[in-house]
Amino acid sequence: MHTQESAVISSKPQAPSLLKLSACLLYELLTIVALCLVLAGLFYALFGDATEGVKHLLQQMFLWGMLGAYYLRCWIKTGQTLAMQAWHLKVVTQNNAPLPMSTALVRYLLASLSLVLFGLGFVWAVVDKDRLFLHDRLLKSKIIVV
Repeated sequence: MHTQESAVISSKPQAPSLLKLSACLLYELLTIVALCLVLAGLFYALFGDATEGVKHLLQQMFLWGMLGAYYLRCWIKTGQTLAMQAWHLKVVTQNNAPLPMSTALVRYLLASLSLVLFGLGFVWAVVDKDRLFLHDRLLKSKIIVV
């Protein structure tokens, strides 16, 4: 007889496949584009044209900061962004606990740095035995299937 309790005990969180991670990253890109369009429109409404000069730099910093706020909120509250919800993924600590604020903040900073460096920290998952991004390997966090 198979009980529900034994099913829960034996179900260990598993890492997503590279295909699922890649699909989720593509969804993340779509979310980022949509958020940036809305936020850039808001910036334009408040401060006017920001296509050059210092205003352009301020707009880019505003977008990066607002995207950071989105990711931090998602990772701390539920461990899932909109794309991660769609693909049934969740970011957690090695103990499967929600990310603390400090870890989420450093994760965002390292992921941003990875993107500036041609996405190398994300490509790392291809060679990592646990399919972890480099920033997750460094921070002892992981993405699991839920």
